[in-house]
Amino acid sequence: MPVRLLLGFSIALCGSLIAVSLHTPLPWMLGALVATAATKIAGVRSESRSALRCAGQWVIGVGLGLYFTPAVIEEIVRNLLPLVVGAVFAVVVGLGGAWFLRRAAGVEFSTAFFSSTIGGAAEMANLSDRYGGRVSLVASAHSLRILLVVVLVPLGFRLSGVTGIGLFAPATQVIDPAGLAILFALGGCGALLARRSQIPNAWVLGPMAVTIFLTSQDMALSAMPSFLLNGAQLLIGWSLGDRYTPDFFRTAPRFMALILVYTLIAIALSVGLSMALAPATGISSPTLILGLAPGGVAEMCITAKVLQLGVPLVTAFQVFRLAAVLLVSAPLYRVLLKRFPALRE
Repeated sequence: MPVRLLLGFSIALCGSLIAVSLHTPLPWMLGALVATAATKIAGVRSESRSALRCAGQWVIGVGLGLYFTPAVIEEIVRNLLPLVVGAVFAVVVGLGGAWFLRRAAGVEFSTAFFSSTIGGAAEMANLSDRYGGRVSLVASAHSLRILLVVVLVPLGFRLSGVTGIGLFAPATQVIDPAGLAILFALGGCGALLARRSQIPNAWVLGPMAVTIFLTSQDMALSAMPSFLLNGAQLLIGWSLGDRYTPDFFRTAPRFMALILVYTLIAIALSVGLSMALAPATGISSPTLILGLAPGGVAEMCITAKVLQLGVPLVTAFQVFRLAAVLLVSAPLYRVLLKRFPALRE
Protein backbone atom coordinates (compact mmCIF):
# COMPACT_ATOMS: atom_id res chain seq x y z
CA MET A 1 0.00 0.00 0.00
CA PRO A 2 1.29 3.55 -0.78
CA VAL A 3 0.74 4.66 2.83
CA ARG A 4 2.89 1.82 4.20
CA LEU A 5 5.51 2.49 1.54
CA LEU A 6 5.62 6.18 2.44
CA LEU A 7 5.83 5.28 6.13
CA GLY A 8 8.73 2.94 5.40
CA PHE A 9 10.59 5.60 3.44
CA SER A 10 10.01 8.17 6.19
CA ILE A 11 11.41 5.82 8.83
CA ALA A 12 14.43 4.95 6.68
CA LEU A 13 15.14 8.60 5.89
CA CYS A 14 14.83 9.65 9.53
CA GLY A 15 17.17 6.82 10.53
CA SER A 16 19.74 7.93 7.94
CA LEU A 17 19.55 11.60 8.95
CA ILE A 18 19.95 10.72 12.63
CA ALA A 19 22.96 8.54 11.76
CA VAL A 20 24.47 11.39 9.73
CA SER A 21 24.04 13.79 12.66
CA LEU A 22 25.69 11.26 14.98
CA HIS A 23 28.59 10.75 12.55
CA THR A 24 28.14 6.98 12.53
CA PRO A 25 29.94 4.88 9.91
CA LEU A 26 27.94 4.35 6.68
CA PRO A 27 25.12 6.56 7.98
CA TRP A 28 22.89 6.45 4.92
CA MET A 29 22.78 2.66 4.82
CA LEU A 30 23.13 1.72 8.50
CA GLY A 31 20.75 4.41 9.72
CA ALA A 32 18.02 3.26 7.35
CA LEU A 33 18.69 -0.40 8.11
CA VAL A 34 18.65 -0.12 11.90
CA ALA A 35 15.64 2.23 12.03
CA THR A 36 13.61 0.05 9.66
CA ALA A 37 14.56 -3.24 11.35
CA ALA A 38 13.86 -1.88 14.84
CA THR A 39 10.43 -0.51 13.91
CA LYS A 40 9.48 -3.64 11.97
CA ILE A 41 10.39 -5.87 14.93
CA ALA A 42 8.39 -3.50 17.16
CA GLY A 43 5.33 -4.14 14.99
CA VAL A 44 5.23 -1.07 12.73
CA ARG A 45 3.53 -2.09 9.46
CA SER A 46 5.75 -0.30 6.98
CA GLU A 47 6.83 -1.65 3.59
CA SER A 48 9.58 -1.49 1.03
CA ARG A 49 9.70 -2.73 -2.57
CA SER A 50 12.19 -5.02 -4.27
CA ALA A 51 12.24 -2.57 -7.19
CA LEU A 52 13.63 0.12 -4.87
CA ARG A 53 16.45 -2.18 -3.72
CA CYS A 54 17.20 -2.95 -7.38
CA ALA A 55 17.36 0.78 -8.10
CA GLY A 56 19.85 1.24 -5.27
CA GLN A 57 21.93 -1.68 -6.50
CA TRP A 58 21.84 -0.25 -10.04
CA VAL A 59 23.43 2.99 -8.83
CA ILE A 60 26.01 1.15 -6.72
CA GLY A 61 26.90 -1.21 -9.59
CA VAL A 62 27.53 1.68 -11.98
CA GLY A 63 29.47 3.58 -9.33
CA LEU A 64 31.72 0.62 -8.48
CA GLY A 65 32.57 -0.02 -12.12
CA LEU A 66 34.07 3.49 -12.41
CA TYR A 67 37.06 2.36 -10.30
CA PHE A 68 38.25 -0.33 -12.71
CA THR A 69 40.81 1.55 -14.78
CA PRO A 70 43.40 -0.41 -16.82
CA ALA A 71 45.92 0.01 -13.99
CA VAL A 72 43.43 -1.39 -11.48
CA ILE A 73 42.67 -4.38 -13.72
CA GLU A 74 46.41 -5.15 -13.78
CA GLU A 75 46.50 -4.91 -9.97
CA ILE A 76 43.64 -7.39 -9.65
CA VAL A 77 45.32 -9.84 -12.05
CA ARG A 78 48.46 -9.67 -9.90
CA ASN A 79 46.36 -10.67 -6.89
CA LEU A 80 44.61 -13.72 -8.34
CA LEU A 81 46.14 -16.03 -5.74
CA PRO A 82 44.72 -14.09 -2.76
CA LEU A 83 41.35 -14.06 -4.55
CA VAL A 84 41.45 -17.85 -4.79
CA VAL A 85 42.47 -18.10 -1.14
CA GLY A 86 39.52 -15.90 -0.20
CA ALA A 87 37.07 -18.08 -2.12
CA VAL A 88 38.44 -21.29 -0.58
CA PHE A 89 38.32 -19.67 2.85
CA ALA A 90 34.60 -18.86 2.41
CA VAL A 91 33.80 -22.45 1.43
CA VAL A 92 35.78 -23.89 4.37
CA VAL A 93 34.17 -21.51 6.87
CA GLY A 94 30.75 -22.48 5.53
CA LEU A 95 31.52 -26.17 6.00
CA GLY A 96 32.69 -25.54 9.54
CA GLY A 97 29.50 -23.61 10.20
CA ALA A 98 27.37 -26.45 8.84
CA TRP A 99 29.03 -28.92 11.20
CA PHE A 100 28.61 -26.48 14.12
CA LEU A 101 24.92 -25.81 13.44
CA ARG A 102 24.08 -29.47 12.91
CA ARG A 103 25.73 -30.48 16.17
CA ALA A 104 24.68 -27.53 18.32
CA ALA A 105 21.22 -26.76 16.90
CA GLY A 106 20.19 -30.30 15.99
CA VAL A 107 18.75 -29.23 12.62
CA GLU A 108 18.83 -31.36 9.48
CA PHE A 109 22.03 -31.11 7.44
CA SER A 110 20.43 -29.29 4.50
CA THR A 111 19.26 -26.47 6.77
CA ALA A 112 22.62 -26.28 8.54
CA PHE A 113 24.61 -26.37 5.28
CA PHE A 114 22.71 -23.69 3.39
CA SER A 115 22.33 -21.48 6.48
CA SER A 116 26.10 -21.34 6.99
CA THR A 117 27.18 -21.12 3.35
CA ILE A 118 28.44 -17.58 2.69
CA GLY A 119 26.48 -16.95 -0.49
CA GLY A 120 23.50 -14.94 -1.63
CA ALA A 121 20.53 -15.21 0.73
CA ALA A 122 17.98 -15.82 -2.02
CA GLU A 123 20.14 -18.40 -3.78
CA MET A 124 20.86 -20.31 -0.57
CA ALA A 125 17.17 -20.30 0.42
CA ASN A 126 16.23 -21.67 -3.00
CA LEU A 127 18.84 -24.44 -2.77
CA SER A 128 17.67 -25.29 0.73
CA ASP A 129 14.11 -25.63 -0.53
CA ARG A 130 15.28 -27.89 -3.34
CA TYR A 131 17.12 -30.22 -0.96
CA GLY A 132 14.52 -30.35 1.81
CA GLY A 133 15.82 -27.73 4.22
CA ARG A 134 13.74 -25.26 6.21
CA VAL A 135 13.64 -22.17 4.04
CA SER A 136 12.41 -19.86 6.82
CA LEU A 137 15.41 -20.69 9.00
CA VAL A 138 17.86 -20.37 6.12
CA ALA A 139 16.48 -16.98 5.08
CA SER A 140 16.50 -15.73 8.68
CA ALA A 141 20.06 -16.96 9.17
CA HIS A 142 21.34 -14.98 6.19
CA SER A 143 19.40 -11.87 7.19
CA LEU A 144 20.99 -11.94 10.64
CA ARG A 145 24.46 -12.67 9.21
CA ILE A 146 24.33 -9.69 6.85
CA LEU A 147 22.94 -7.40 9.55
CA LEU A 148 25.74 -8.32 11.95
CA VAL A 149 28.50 -7.93 9.37
CA VAL A 150 27.17 -4.65 7.99
CA VAL A 151 26.91 -3.15 11.48
CA LEU A 152 29.92 -4.65 13.27
CA VAL A 153 32.65 -4.38 10.62
CA PRO A 154 32.29 -0.61 9.94
CA LEU A 155 31.83 0.00 13.68
CA GLY A 156 35.02 -1.93 14.35
CA PHE A 157 36.87 0.22 11.83
CA ARG A 158 35.52 3.39 13.42
CA LEU A 159 36.48 2.31 16.95
CA SER A 160 39.96 1.25 15.86
CA GLY A 161 40.54 4.51 13.99
CA VAL A 162 40.97 2.89 10.57
CA THR A 163 40.74 5.38 7.70
CA GLY A 164 41.28 4.96 3.99
CA ILE A 165 44.07 6.59 2.00
CA GLY A 166 42.21 6.79 -1.30
CA LEU A 167 44.67 4.47 -3.07
CA PHE A 168 42.14 3.82 -5.84
CA ALA A 169 40.02 6.61 -7.30
CA PRO A 170 37.27 6.63 -9.93
CA ALA A 171 38.41 7.14 -13.53
CA THR A 172 37.01 10.69 -13.53
CA GLN A 173 35.79 13.25 -11.01
CA VAL A 174 33.76 15.21 -13.57
CA ILE A 175 29.99 14.77 -13.54
CA ASP A 176 28.60 14.81 -17.09
CA PRO A 177 24.77 14.46 -17.15
CA ALA A 178 24.75 13.06 -20.68
CA GLY A 179 27.52 10.59 -19.91
CA LEU A 180 25.80 9.58 -16.69
CA ALA A 181 22.55 8.95 -18.55
CA ILE A 182 24.41 6.72 -21.01
CA LEU A 183 26.04 4.81 -18.14
CA PHE A 184 22.68 4.18 -16.47
CA ALA A 185 21.06 3.15 -19.75
CA LEU A 186 23.82 0.68 -20.59
CA GLY A 187 23.96 -0.47 -16.97
CA GLY A 188 20.22 -1.14 -17.02
CA CYS A 189 20.65 -3.26 -20.14
CA GLY A 190 23.43 -5.15 -18.38
CA ALA A 191 21.19 -5.75 -15.37
CA LEU A 192 18.33 -7.07 -17.51
CA LEU A 193 20.72 -9.36 -19.39
CA ALA A 194 22.23 -10.63 -16.14
CA ARG A 195 18.76 -11.23 -14.72
CA ARG A 196 17.68 -13.07 -17.85
CA SER A 197 20.81 -15.24 -17.50
CA GLN A 198 19.84 -15.92 -13.85
CA ILE A 199 23.03 -14.35 -12.53
CA PRO A 200 22.72 -13.59 -8.78
CA ASN A 201 22.79 -9.95 -7.66
CA ALA A 202 21.96 -9.03 -11.26
CA TRP A 203 21.25 -5.36 -10.51
CA VAL A 204 24.73 -4.96 -9.01
CA LEU A 205 26.81 -7.24 -11.20
CA GLY A 206 25.14 -6.42 -14.53
CA PRO A 207 25.63 -2.62 -14.41
CA MET A 208 29.05 -3.10 -12.80
CA ALA A 209 30.23 -5.41 -15.59
CA VAL A 210 29.17 -2.90 -18.26
CA THR A 211 30.83 0.02 -16.48
CA ILE A 212 33.99 -2.01 -15.82
CA PHE A 213 34.25 -2.75 -19.53
CA LEU A 214 33.90 0.93 -20.45
CA THR A 215 36.26 2.16 -17.72
CA SER A 216 38.90 -0.46 -18.51
CA GLN A 217 38.90 0.85 -22.09
CA ASP A 218 39.56 4.41 -20.82
CA MET A 219 35.98 5.45 -21.59
CA ALA A 220 35.23 7.54 -18.50
CA LEU A 221 31.82 9.01 -19.35
CA SER A 222 31.00 10.60 -15.98
CA ALA A 223 31.59 10.50 -12.26
CA MET A 224 28.79 9.44 -9.88
CA PRO A 225 27.13 12.26 -7.88
CA SER A 226 27.38 11.74 -4.13
CA PHE A 227 23.67 12.36 -3.58
CA LEU A 228 22.83 9.40 -5.83
CA LEU A 229 25.21 7.16 -3.89
CA ASN A 230 23.69 8.30 -0.59
CA GLY A 231 20.19 7.66 -1.91
CA ALA A 232 21.23 4.21 -3.14
CA GLN A 233 22.62 3.34 0.28
CA LEU A 234 19.35 4.44 1.89
CA LEU A 235 17.32 2.24 -0.45
CA ILE A 236 19.52 -0.79 0.22
CA GLY A 237 19.50 -0.25 3.99
CA TRP A 238 15.72 0.21 3.94
CA SER A 239 15.27 -3.00 1.97
CA LEU A 240 17.52 -4.99 4.32
CA GLY A 241 15.67 -3.72 7.39
CA ASP A 242 12.30 -4.50 5.82
CA ARG A 243 13.06 -8.24 5.98
CA TYR A 244 12.52 -8.28 9.72
CA THR A 245 9.19 -9.16 11.34
CA PRO A 246 7.86 -8.95 14.93
CA ASP A 247 8.48 -12.67 15.44
CA PHE A 248 11.98 -12.67 13.90
CA PHE A 249 13.85 -13.40 17.13
CA ARG A 250 11.03 -15.53 18.54
CA THR A 251 11.38 -18.01 15.66
CA ALA A 252 13.80 -20.75 16.73
CA PRO A 253 15.67 -18.50 19.21
CA ARG A 254 18.34 -21.13 19.91
CA PHE A 255 19.08 -21.49 16.20
CA MET A 256 19.30 -17.71 15.75
CA ALA A 257 21.59 -17.40 18.77
CA LEU A 258 23.89 -20.00 17.22
CA ILE A 259 23.86 -18.10 13.91
CA LEU A 260 25.01 -15.05 15.86
CA VAL A 261 27.87 -17.06 17.39
CA TYR A 262 28.80 -18.54 14.00
CA THR A 263 28.83 -15.11 12.34
CA LEU A 264 31.05 -13.63 15.05
CA ILE A 265 33.47 -16.54 14.62
CA ALA A 266 33.44 -16.09 10.83
CA ILE A 267 34.22 -12.37 11.21
CA ALA A 268 37.05 -13.15 13.64
CA LEU A 269 38.50 -15.73 11.24
CA SER A 270 38.34 -13.29 8.33
CA VAL A 271 40.21 -10.72 10.41
CA GLY A 272 42.82 -13.31 11.36
CA LEU A 273 43.35 -14.45 7.77
CA SER A 274 43.56 -10.82 6.62
CA MET A 275 46.32 -10.14 9.13
CA ALA A 276 48.19 -13.21 7.90
CA LEU A 277 47.81 -12.37 4.20
CA ALA A 278 48.59 -8.66 4.40
CA PRO A 279 52.42 -8.93 4.69
CA ALA A 280 52.64 -11.54 1.93
CA THR A 281 50.33 -9.80 -0.55
CA GLY A 282 51.07 -6.16 0.10
CA ILE A 283 47.33 -5.48 0.40
CA SER A 284 46.33 -3.49 3.47
CA SER A 285 44.67 -5.55 6.19
CA PRO A 286 41.52 -3.33 6.30
CA THR A 287 40.99 -3.91 2.58
CA LEU A 288 41.49 -7.64 3.05
CA ILE A 289 39.07 -7.68 5.99
CA LEU A 290 36.34 -6.18 3.82
CA GLY A 291 37.21 -8.51 0.97
CA LEU A 292 37.02 -11.60 3.17
CA ALA A 293 34.16 -10.48 5.44
CA PRO A 294 31.09 -12.77 5.27
CA GLY A 295 28.72 -10.02 4.16
CA GLY A 296 26.84 -9.23 0.97
CA VAL A 297 28.59 -7.99 -2.17
CA ALA A 298 26.78 -4.64 -2.34
CA GLU A 299 27.06 -3.97 1.39
CA MET A 300 30.78 -4.69 1.65
CA CYS A 301 31.56 -2.72 -1.50
CA ILE A 302 29.58 0.25 -0.20
CA THR A 303 31.61 0.04 3.01
CA ALA A 304 34.85 0.01 1.02
CA LYS A 305 33.77 3.02 -1.03
CA VAL A 306 32.64 5.13 1.92
CA LEU A 307 35.77 4.31 3.94
CA GLN A 308 38.07 4.55 0.88
CA LEU A 309 39.49 1.09 1.48
CA GLY A 310 40.53 -0.42 -1.84
CA VAL A 311 37.14 -0.50 -3.60
CA PRO A 312 38.24 -2.52 -6.68
CA LEU A 313 40.05 -5.16 -4.64
CA VAL A 314 37.19 -5.52 -2.15
CA THR A 315 34.76 -5.81 -5.07
CA ALA A 316 36.95 -8.42 -6.75
CA PHE A 317 37.23 -10.47 -3.53
CA GLN A 318 33.49 -10.37 -2.89
CA VAL A 319 32.43 -11.15 -6.47
CA PHE A 320 35.02 -13.93 -6.81
CA ARG A 321 33.85 -15.45 -3.52
CA LEU A 322 30.19 -15.24 -4.49
CA ALA A 323 30.79 -16.88 -7.86
CA ALA A 324 32.87 -19.68 -6.33
CA VAL A 325 30.37 -20.40 -3.54
CA LEU A 326 27.40 -20.49 -5.90
CA LEU A 327 29.25 -22.81 -8.28
CA VAL A 328 30.36 -25.34 -5.66
CA SER A 329 27.54 -25.28 -3.07
CA ALA A 330 25.07 -27.70 -4.66
CA PRO A 331 27.71 -30.16 -6.00
CA LEU A 332 29.54 -30.10 -2.67
CA TYR A 333 26.32 -30.76 -0.77
CA ARG A 334 25.56 -33.78 -2.97
CA VAL A 335 29.11 -35.12 -2.59
CA LEU A 336 28.92 -34.83 1.19
CA LEU A 337 25.60 -36.70 1.30
CA LYS A 338 27.02 -39.45 -0.91
CA ARG A 339 30.24 -39.68 1.09
CA PHE A 340 28.53 -39.51 4.50
CA PRO A 341 25.08 -41.15 4.30
CA ALA A 342 24.50 -40.48 8.01
CA LEU A 343 24.00 -36.81 7.16
CA ARG A 344 20.62 -37.72 5.66
CA GLU A 345 19.26 -38.65 9.07
